[in-house]
Amino acid sequence: MRIDIVTCQPDLLVSPFAHSIVKRAQDKGLAEIYVHDLRRYAINKHGQIDDYVFGGGAGMVLRVEPIAACFDELLAQRTYDAVIYLTPDGKTLRQPLVNRLSLAGNLLLLCGHYKGVDERIRQAYITHEISVGDYVLSGGELGAAVLVDAVVRLLPGVLGNEESALSDSFQDNLLSPPIYTRPAEWRGHLVPDILLSGNTPKIDIWRHEQALARTQERRPDLLE
Repeated sequence: MRIDIVTCQPDLLVSPFAHSIVKRAQDKGLAEIYVHDLRRYAINKHGQIDDYVFGGGAGMVLRVEPIAACFDELLAQRTYDAVIYLTPDGKTLRQPLVNRLSLAGNLLLLCGHYKGVDERIRQAYITHEISVGDYVLSGGELGAAVLVDAVVRLLPGVLGNEESALSDSFQDNLLSPPIYTRPAEWRGHLVPDILLSGNTPKIDIWRHEQALARTQERRPDLLE
């Protein structure tokens, strides 16, 4: 998978992609991630990429020309399965969408900043508008990092045990059940006997029941 990210704050994305599973995916050649500095496409020598809001109001808006120039350059080189704008008013990122995006070959992400981007960019280029939650961040960079991490970890060969991703929360609209490791007893707290029994079918049933109960308690909306 190749992921191109367009941003006016490229340094914010250095650390998230230089460690852990995303770095492992890149080292294995399973994912390529390229960050493009929008200021390279500024409209003048002063590095301008934003302007005031038409109609008045507080805040600045990313201009059409720099984004279009960057997009046109990238789109001339390859086809993208999705052109994604990270925005608070987009579709909330959930696991089924992550699963679908993990099957793509090329993704192009646009990080908003300030008050966002000129609406004409959204109309002309964007195929998916995604939000990572019902809150506002300073820019789309952290949202892009969340999206990339969620997608890349699902690529075949990235995780040491690919079955691990299948048992994650939200994969079957359920939260994960409680999990334990050694020691079996800690300060009077015991690991449930069923997990020590070695009876895999019964353990699977117990885990499903626990996942269902936890989801009912904490996220009943998932069961709807």
